[in-house]
Parts: sequence; C-alpha cells; structure tokens
Amino acid sequence: MQRRTLIQAAGVAAASLSTPRLLAQAWPNGPVRIVVGFPPGGGTDALARVLSAKLSELWKQQVLVETKAGVAGVLAAEYTAQQPSDGSTLMMAHINSHALAASLQPKLRYNIERDFTPIVLVGVTPNLLIANPNQPKTLPEIVALCKANPGGVSFGSAGLGSAQHLALELFKQQAKVDALHVPYKGSGPLLTDLMGGQIQYCFETMTAATPHVKSGKVIAIAQTRTKRAKGHPTVPTMQELGYEGFEATTWYGLAGPGKLPAAIADKVNADVNTVLAMPDVQEKLDTYGAEDGGGTREKFREFIASETAKWARVVKAGNVKVES
Repeated sequence: MQRRTLIQAAGVAAASLSTPRLLAQAWPNGPVRIVVGFPPGGGTDALARVLSAKLSELWKQQVLVETKAGVAGVLAAEYTAQQPSDGSTLMMAHINSHALAASLQPKLRYNIERDFTPIVLVGVTPNLLIANPNQPKTLPEIVALCKANPGGVSFGSAGLGSAQHLALELFKQQAKVDALHVPYKGSGPLLTDLMGGQIQYCFETMTAATPHVKSGKVIAIAQTRTKRAKGHPTVPTMQELGYEGFEATTWYGLAGPGKLPAAIADKVNADVNTVLAMPDVQEKLDTYGAEDGGGTREKFREFIASETAKWARVVKAGNVKVES
C-alpha cells in the first residue's frame, strides 16, 4: 500500500513539473492581440505591427494589433490590466503608460507591478532637440536665450505629461532655465507649428522628427541618449554638450496582464528575442531609431522600475501637474 502511494505521489509530482512546459507548448491555441495605446502611424503602432507579422509566422496563429488610443496610452493600459491572464491579450507598453503615469496621475486605475507582467524590452528611441531653422541653432545659444527671456522661449510637446514634455522638464532642471511649454494633441500639429514658426523648439521622438530633419525643414541640435543613435551619427548627445547623464527617451516593450503564467511569458520572451535578431527586423528598428531591445524578463522589469523612479524625481522637482 505504501509503495502504491509513493508511486502515485511521484506521478503527481512529475505531472506538475511538466505542466509549465506543456502549457507553453499548447499556447497559443487561438488569436493573440497586441493592444496599442496610440493611433496608427506612430512609433508604437509601427513596432507592434513588425512584431505581430513575425509572431504570426512563428506561432501559426493570428497576432492582431488592436488600437485603444487615449490619455497618452493610459486607456490601453487600463484595458489590458483587466483582461484574462491567459496570453490572449498582450500590450505594447510605453514610457507614458508604464513609467510616467504613476507620478503624473494620482488617480491611476492600475498598478504597474501588480497588474502587469513585463515580458521583453522591444526598443529605446532617443528624442531629438529640434529647432525652427530661423532660431538660434546651438545648445549654448538656446540656453542663453532662455536665460535672457525667462518663460518666453517656446518649446512644444505632444501633450501634457508626454515623454517629450518630461524631456523639456529635465532640460530646464539641468540647464537651470525656464521656458514656455506649449502642449499639442500629438506630434503632427506640433511639427506643423514648429516648421511654421509658431513655436521655436521641441524635444520630439526620433521617429517623428527624422523626415523633417532630413528635408531641412527643422534643424537637429542634440539627441537625448548618452550615446549617439545609428540613424543620426552626426548629431551630438546632450551629455556631449555638457549635460552629464542626460537621458530622456521614448521606449517600447511587450507586457501582459498581471498573473500571466511564467511559462507563457518565457515563451513570448524567447520568441520576441528571436524576432528582434532577424536582419530585416533589425533594419526596420534602425529606421525607427529603436535600439537595445531584447534581453530577459527581469531586465525589462528592472528597466521599468528605474525609469519610474527617475521620472518621479523629475516630476517632483519640476512640480509638474497634469489634469487627469
């Protein structure tokens, strides 16, 4: 009797040990959605579509991009946090929804650590400090102009609490200047007004700014990572221009709802790492200025935590307020 009990117990233990592997092998057994919190045509949507096409091939299942735009990605995050943790719904996490919102929106209806499972960092994109061609075109000149006209030099952004807005706040704090923040509803109208001379400067995502820099309609003054991006090798970094440690990026990663089974999260992580290493995908990522993607789930978790803490300090120091 004892022997039979031991054999049964061993069988149960073996079955439980194999469950994660079997779960990963069986998944996905239906379509998978990648939720995007911004309108089609932007960097988040573009990267999600690159992943969806390749993952559809790998998984032999439809991987669909679903747009739920609003509140700088927060609406999509709220929605994803409420979905079943079965792997059928993933999200293209973004700096706005997964790092900035926590300190900018006290009534946020989700908790990043509790309600999301970080899976993999997809890419980090610098912002470019760009200028209307009729404005002073070097960083020392801009700083001098801001000091001579406190609160009078205009910097646009894609919206209150956006990554571009926070890049401006970091600049104001490090340069010890004041400036006029002019928020827009997205990069399109912002860039139109910058080219038209209604505003003077802005920190803009490399994805949105690059076509206008290449056409000569705006001037690239600096980029906001501590290393130069492949797409703009001649544009100096803010650090090179004297602002030690200045890093203000837009980043993207894949996340699932909280309590997503580790076996599924590990499979998605491994497969996305495979996709990111494909030469044609690398070429597209370079076009968007998205670098340093891939790595472990823990790497992405730690990255989110460090970004959240960093920008909370900037928000507090600048007393930045955003209406929810």
